[in-house]
Amino acid sequence: MVSEFTIRPMAAADHRAVTAVGFAAWQSSDAFRESGLPLDRLEMIRHAYDRFLDEAGDRIAVADIEGRVAGWTARETEPDYISDLWVDPAFQGRGVGKALILHLLAVMREEGLARARIHTHGNNAGAIRLYQRCGFSIVWRGLEYSRSLGVEHEKVHLAMRLTPEPDVSASTV
Repeated sequence: MVSEFTIRPMAAADHRAVTAVGFAAWQSSDAFRESGLPLDRLEMIRHAYDRFLDEAGDRIAVADIEGRVAGWTARETEPDYISDLWVDPAFQGRGVGKALILHLLAVMREEGLARARIHTHGNNAGAIRLYQRCGFSIVWRGLEYSRSLGVEHEKVHLAMRLTPEPDVSASTV
């Protein structure tokens, strides 16, 4: 477990480090190993991270350990959807991912959102366990086309309620 780190908004100076963390985490994942992507496609993926950071920079939070970006998370498209969670392989398994998810869930609750959603590769057992420990439940598993990779692969969609269920047992007369 990492004891001392700060979660903060991504700064312009973090751009290169955030790209490197995302790409390194993706390369170390089951999604990369199973993709069978030719080496010339890897540069395309790296550029996709750069484009994403340019477009979503204000929606990215980073975990900073002594001035080093250890991981990051983002909401790309919809307010209730966590589109990205990437942790530098050197810091995986040390609480960085969990802290980033819990940070974003707190932000979503403050915004009054009723639910949170997150997706991952179907074989990413570590991420699925992490998301379930954070309160998510699997709501769908199946094949899905990835625009960024240009291939169909197994995905898992998870969701959780952020607001309490209404008490329907109490009746008003």
